[in-house]
Order: sequence, then C-alpha cells, then structure tokens
Amino acid sequence: MKLMTRLMGAAAIAVSALSSAPAIAEGGTLVIASTQVPRHLNGAVQSGIATAVPSTQIFASLLRYDTDWTPQPYLAQSWETSADGKSVTLHLVQNATFHDGTPVTSADVAFSIMTIKANHPFKSMFAPVEAVETPDAHTAVIKLSQPHPALLLALSPALAPILPKHVYGDGQDPKSHPANAAPVGSGPFMLEEFTPGEAIVLKKNPNFFIDGRPKLDEIIIRIIKDPSALLIAMENGEADMYPYMAGSQEFKRLEKVDSLTITDQGYAGIGPISWLAFNTASPKLSDPRVRQAIAYAVDRNFITKALHRGVSKPQRSPIIESSPFFDETIPAYDVDLDKAKALMAEAGFADGMDLTIDFIPGSKEQQQSVAEYMKSQLKKIGINIEVRAAPDFPTWAGRVGGHDFELSMDIVFNWGDPVIGVHRTYLCSNIKKGVIWSNTQSYCNDQVDSLLNAAAVELDPAKRKAMYAEFQQIVATDMPVYWINALPYHTAYNKKLKNPPVGIWGPMHPMDTLEWAE
Repeated sequence: MKLMTRLMGAAAIAVSALSSAPAIAEGGTLVIASTQVPRHLNGAVQSGIATAVPSTQIFASLLRYDTDWTPQPYLAQSWETSADGKSVTLHLVQNATFHDGTPVTSADVAFSIMTIKANHPFKSMFAPVEAVETPDAHTAVIKLSQPHPALLLALSPALAPILPKHVYGDGQDPKSHPANAAPVGSGPFMLEEFTPGEAIVLKKNPNFFIDGRPKLDEIIIRIIKDPSALLIAMENGEADMYPYMAGSQEFKRLEKVDSLTITDQGYAGIGPISWLAFNTASPKLSDPRVRQAIAYAVDRNFITKALHRGVSKPQRSPIIESSPFFDETIPAYDVDLDKAKALMAEAGFADGMDLTIDFIPGSKEQQQSVAEYMKSQLKKIGINIEVRAAPDFPTWAGRVGGHDFELSMDIVFNWGDPVIGVHRTYLCSNIKKGVIWSNTQSYCNDQVDSLLNAAAVELDPAKRKAMYAEFQQIVATDMPVYWINALPYHTAYNKKLKNPPVGIWGPMHPMDTLEWAE
C-alpha cells in the first residue's frame, strides 16, 4: 500500500508538470521507467544497468565523471599517481558518513576495492591491485603490481561503490549478503523500499556530504516489464524518464510528446554492443569454421537497416567502433552463402545441424526479432534453429552464465576502456561458470591472453592501439562472438527536468544535481 501511494503521488507530480501549473522548484519526485529487473542493489558484486542505476544513487564512489572523460572529486577530494604508475594515493573528504551515521574511512575504501577485486565479474578491472594501504583514516593508497591505465576510470560510481565495512565485513558472502537487498551506502539517496520486480523507492539523504545536494526528495525506479505500458506511462506523465531506450518505434512515439526531450547523450562510456554469442565448448560450435560460416550467413546491414529501421549502426569488432582502439581493417564477413556452406562442409557438417538460440527478454527489436531472423537466415546454410524464449531476465542470465546455451543474443558494454569491458569476454582466466558477462563463450587463445595482458599495463596509447588491433584480427578469425550492432541508446525525459544525466555514464551516475524547473 505504501508503494502504491508513492507511485500515485509521483504520477500526480508528473501530471502537474504537464499542466499549466508550475513544476516543483525544490525537492519533488522523479519517476524512472525501466524494463530491467535487478536481482539486488549492490554494484560491487554485480554488473549491468538494472543494478547500476539504483546502486549509484545509494553508494558513493571515490571519483565521478562528467561529459569530458575527466575524473572529478567525489569521496576522494584529491589524488595523485606515483611516477612508476604502481601507486595511487587518494585523499578522502572528511565529512562523509554512511546512511546509518557511521563515518566513511579509508578502511571502507580498502575493504571495498578488495571485495570488488574478489567478487565482481570484471576480473581484469582490479587485477593489478595487490593491496590498499590505510596510513590514516582519510588516506588510501592503492598498490599495484603493474601500471593500470584504466584504474581511475574503474573507480567510477557504477564500477566501484564504496561499501560499509561494518555491514559487509561480517564474514558472509558479499554476493548473497542480505544487505544487497537493503543496502546502506553514503550516496545522495537512501533506500526506502525495494519491491523486487515492481519498484525501488529512494529518498533523499539529508546528511549527504556535498552541501545542497541532492536536489530531489525522492527517486522511484518503476519496473514496467511490458514495453507498451512503459511508453503509455511516459506519454501520460506517470513516468518522467526512460533511459536506455533503443527501439525505433519507441523513438517515433515519444518524439511526438511535447512534454518530452529525447537525447543520445549519456552513453559515451558504455559502448553498448549487441552480438551473437557462441558456446565454443559445444561440439557443434567448437570449430571456428562453423562460427565463420554463421557469420557469412548473417546480413548485418539487413538487421540494422530493416529490422532496426536504421536507428542502429553496424558493429564488426569487440571494441566499439567509436573507440580510438577500434581497428577499421577488421574483416566484416559480408554475406556469402556459398562460402558459408563450404565452411560448414569443411567442418564436417555438410548435412547441417540443429541449434538453439536464446535472447534477452524485453527488447524485442534488438533481441527477439534478430533471433527470429537468425532462424530463417541460417536455414539457408542447413542450420535449423530453435528460438528459446526466457520468461524473464534472471532465467536468461542463468542459462548463459551457466553455459547452458548454444547460441545466444546478448548486449555487452565496453565500459569506457577495453581493460574493463572487453578483456573479460576473451581471457581464458575469466571463464567463470555461473557469472554472467564473463567469458561465457568458454573461448581460450593463449596469444589473445598475451596481447590483452600486455595492453592492460601499457601506458603508451599508440602501443596499446597496436596491441588491440592485433587482438581484433585474431578474434575476427576465431569468431567466439559475431558482433552485430552498436545499440542506439537514448534517454527520454520530461522537459522540466534540469541537469539530466548526460555525462559519460548517463543514468549510471549519481543524480544529485537533478531538479525540477520552476
């Protein structure tokens, strides 16, 4: 009843914003519409949109980033890196407290970073971290075994939330800790209510360490699994913001709503790629020639221009094409059915095979429609596809993370730097059964490991670019993944919202500056 009352109140505020009456100038409620269902709210041990959006409001991080990729102070008011690149010293603000009133200290920083290193699915993110020293309560020194060119970026809100050691340091497994569903952080908003599959209610932290923030009184993340119902909520003012919008029909409908603004800003750091994953451990898919045959059979341009109605851009690499590390000479695998059939025959499958394909539920245009297209297209080279739907995201994630799949559509982020978001998919050491968005393809190539490990410590951008170029050429031949398109993420939001989330991390960033215009 309390949640329903809050949602009705939030809807009344949104409707007021659409009328001639002025929107709330101070405080007020922001309703975010989402199809994503979080399993829990602790971003230190779980990646993905569903967790990151609420986690970055509840937990503060050491640094934050705006629109220009420059690190900004947050829990760390200043920092410096040693000349050899193996030590980073962070000086913490002295007035930060957790939501239960306990001061934030360097002990919490050390505990959090080592917890993330041990439990987060992005194993390469903090791999060089050997220890975090705490010479005093407000100084933390990250000691590295080798230079780490992406370390400061890894200290961003969505990747490195600072956990309260006095809560999580009780010996329980942080991945299943009961506090994950009722977290205590030091961020701008406090959890008031978490109804799994329905809504997350966040209220203003009155003791936030940045004066005058947050501006809003409340944020409600409303889970609307039906995409049509979500659009209706945006159209009639029951919701104020719809992030991670990627469907062409969604654009067309919401751009007609006078009260809304639609922007593609806020996704520069994410680098979202939609791809077809191969379970290379499957006897049917262990031969690269079979995977290459599938690549030659799929028409990437048809998918982006016809199925996606031109809103998506083709993507032919594990590194997002907007990245400075993208190698434009990587093979595109343009459609060639004769070559695809020849490769199938060479691999011993001249008579074809049967395969299943999974897809992430909830994103029909970017996922289900492409999976269904695969069924018709791959039949042309003798592959019979069964499209296997999942009732919800956790079911799909359990299948793919548990390696219980043959083919699967997927959406994976670059996370700003290849060390963070790309390495995890291709390193032999990151084949972690039960962990989604790790190396779920079971792909292993020693030469790739060598290149990625070298690029992870190289501080010279030109040398890193050369290493990543060689890496891209190798995986384009091995084809553990067929990269399809960059997702056209956009955010629709009420025009009366000031300071919308358009920095490099978009909605996966503290929303302490958002406010309603008068």
